[in-house]
Amino acid sequence: MERKLLAKAIYDTAHLKGTFKLRSGQTSDQYFDKYLFESDPQLLAEIADQLKPLVPEGTEILAGLEMGGIPIATALSLKTGIPVVFVRKKAKEYGTCKLAEGIDMAGKKVCIIEDVVTTGGQILISTSDLKEFGAEITAVMSVIERDPQGRANLEDAGLAFISLFKMEELLEAE
Repeated sequence: MERKLLAKAIYDTAHLKGTFKLRSGQTSDQYFDKYLFESDPQLLAEIADQLKPLVPEGTEILAGLEMGGIPIATALSLKTGIPVVFVRKKAKEYGTCKLAEGIDMAGKKVCIIEDVVTTGGQILISTSDLKEFGAEITAVMSVIERDPQGRANLEDAGLAFISLFKMEELLEAE
């Protein structure tokens, strides 16, 4: 699918108008419900197809952040053959008590996968947590870059940030 057609498909599937409180605490009159495009197998596969060539060279593990990053990372893993881990916001308090489920990340080059980035707050927290387990994290990928502040925060923390679409591109696809 052509990039502009994918932007239109995401817009048509997931764009909502109203009053929405974002994870960052900000309020917005526009919202992209990522679960609407992530739950559509054809749209998710197309997103993964277009993210595939953007995966940083040398990436050994894709780390999908709870919850929205997990389906994207899984789809991208299927397209690239790169193993995936599933990262919780907080380590579970039972069983193995793990923060990240999947293969060992110690000493591996890990690319964090997220759905939408506004400020990058949760990504920075998860990056710090994963580095404690020996993960080498230098890059983050997302489907939607909602706010330039997220890019600035991630880059200030020394992370390369790759987004498939900026919010403006999706709004122009209307």
